[in-house]
Amino acid sequence: MDSLSQIVLGGTLAAAIAPAAHRRAALLAGAALGTLPDLDGIPLALLFDDPVMRMTWHRSISHSLFVLPWVAAMIWWLFKRRGGRVAASPVRWFLAMQMALVTHPVLDAFTVYGTQLWWPLKTPPTMWSSMFIIDPLYTLWLLIACIVAWRARERAVAQRALVAGLMLSTAYLGWSLMAKTVVDRAAEQSLAAIGLHDAPRFSVPMPFNTLLWRVVAMTPDGYVEGERSLLADHGAMRFRTHNSDVAALRAVADYEAVARLRWFNHGFMKAQEREGALILSDLRMGFEPDYIFNFAVAKRNSPTWREIPPQQLQWPWNAATRLREVWARIWAGTSVPPQPAAAQGSSDQR
Repeated sequence: MDSLSQIVLGGTLAAAIAPAAHRRAALLAGAALGTLPDLDGIPLALLFDDPVMRMTWHRSISHSLFVLPWVAAMIWWLFKRRGGRVAASPVRWFLAMQMALVTHPVLDAFTVYGTQLWWPLKTPPTMWSSMFIIDPLYTLWLLIACIVAWRARERAVAQRALVAGLMLSTAYLGWSLMAKTVVDRAAEQSLAAIGLHDAPRFSVPMPFNTLLWRVVAMTPDGYVEGERSLLADHGAMRFRTHNSDVAALRAVADYEAVARLRWFNHGFMKAQEREGALILSDLRMGFEPDYIFNFAVAKRNSPTWREIPPQQLQWPWNAATRLREVWARIWAGTSVPPQPAAAQGSSDQR
């Protein structure tokens, strides 16, 4: 999730657990601990020139549930030795620090990016993909709670605001999982109707909301993509067919960068040739044809490919226009009867 969400989550948790007399200090400490794991971007930028390594090592060591409890314990021990508030209430501060730090990767796991909760185990990153990376309806309640607690200090209203903020934000996470279940059920039925029942797929909310969802399913020749509005859509989903250079992707499958990307994004990527370069795009973040993470991994060496150091690419796109389209799509349904998937050459599958 975004930094503001992590800051207010950490601050709210720490302030709710620490003694009321320490509330402002707990808000500041929790905010700092809540954003600490994302500072891994600084050493990664210094250690790696390779953009694939930077992407895939982010949310690894610094987000591991095997590592962070020890980091929180060490920070607690250092402050306890110095005396002051932590020494005055060691148990509550221990719990406050643990919760502020450990909940960071758990919240990140609700997004689609991928969080290596179990590093150093080699399991693929966890991506529950029920939340967009920025969602105001999650963050708002925690932000209000922090503001009220900062102003109210030791008064009882501060604790009530903190508890209410945590309950409302957690309820919103629960709602996102319920919404995802509804979308996944509709997608499963619609994909089965076009012969893609067993196709690898994922669903993810569109920017800044949990009402409009995007579903992608992989096919032998590429992938299909569709949207589902929980307010406007009924019946079967419509899917658009997109091609990917699957032959080229197979040819470079053993390249280190390609293998690492496949592990990191669970195989949800497309391959295309542009100006003699083979470019892999992560299908999970963005929407056709605009994706956030695009990497050139090979150059054409006819009739084969030549491995090159990965290069991250980005081409211009009109974000304001795309966001207006997303907002309009929430209210405009496109439900249609399903059709067989035999017409692979068509742009739409229904």
